[in-house]
Amino acid sequence: MTDALKRLSEEGVAIWLDDLSRQRITSGNLAELIDQQHVVGVTTNPTIFQKAISEGHGYDQQLADLAARKVTVEEAIRMITTADVRDAADILRPVYDATDGQDGRVSIEVDPRLAHNKHATVAEAKQLAWLVDRPNTLIKIPATRAGIPAITEVIGLGISVNVTLIFSLERYREVMDAYLAGLDKAKAKGLDLSQIRSVASFFVSRVDSEIDKRIDALGTDEAKALRGKAAIANARLAYQAYEEVFSSDRWTALEKAGARKQRPLWASTGVKDKAYKPTLYVDDLVAPNTVNTMPEATLHAVEEKGEITGNTIAGTYEQARADLDAVERLGISYDEVVQLLEDEGVEKFEASWNDLLKSTEAELERLAPSEG
Repeated sequence: MTDALKRLSEEGVAIWLDDLSRQRITSGNLAELIDQQHVVGVTTNPTIFQKAISEGHGYDQQLADLAARKVTVEEAIRMITTADVRDAADILRPVYDATDGQDGRVSIEVDPRLAHNKHATVAEAKQLAWLVDRPNTLIKIPATRAGIPAITEVIGLGISVNVTLIFSLERYREVMDAYLAGLDKAKAKGLDLSQIRSVASFFVSRVDSEIDKRIDALGTDEAKALRGKAAIANARLAYQAYEEVFSSDRWTALEKAGARKQRPLWASTGVKDKAYKPTLYVDDLVAPNTVNTMPEATLHAVEEKGEITGNTIAGTYEQARADLDAVERLGISYDEVVQLLEDEGVEKFEASWNDLLKSTEAELERLAPSEG
């Protein structure tokens, strides 16, 4: 066993767990991960909640109470998921206090069916912030075309945001711009900018999955030499963009008014291809003021096999650009891949949400009291 997780934290990478369930909360597992594995935050998404609620009986009592009240399935899901996020936020509150609000955060996502509706997304974000009612919550908003202006509006209201489903460098720059525009709005309202926090979830492994599939179809030695390079290159260039934006004059003026940087968060860091080392998307993306949200399997892999050797992003930008350019020269369109991944990301979360609706409805029916 190494202390790679400790070294990772010391390099300025916040370790967040990409999972949440009632069982993880009530068993003391989450508290243990915080205490022993340097976990300082939690992210959730519709797929995580669908899995949690459909497995085991940890939600039976609450579902039975909701069934007795004859609530709608949508209301039941919101009561269940916000209860978990509230409890996790309370467990993480000491971390939030110790880090002056930087970490100790729990994320909860707006209904993914609203991903292309700006006004509904803003309304849902306000509702979720009110329902959870904890200062260490982040409301997750997808970086779709409709999501970008929604991010500005929500930040402008003083609500902290985790921007999710970012795949492209262009979209990432739009996300950072939306954050700064939101801070401008909040400043104009006289809000305390130091209380508004944000992370930008830049997805990693899915980029390799899609590009490697196209590389394998080409089958040439030139193509195969680029397997497993695109995702890391893409993320490293995202960090370069982060450094540019958060050293600009526009940012400096906001920082003087109390604003805090929107940190890049490496998401989808579990390795999908068994040919790659299980810690690839952690070891190769170490840089200050970042977050890496890991599934538990990746967390333990880093704990056991992680090779944390300092900053692995600094000085890599030229090579990263060369790697993406080489992929493009193979005839694999970067723009096409990242748009496809964004579309698929929204569709997958929508599908998980619909599965969650169905399984929750079935549980409400099973646990409904007999009349009389």
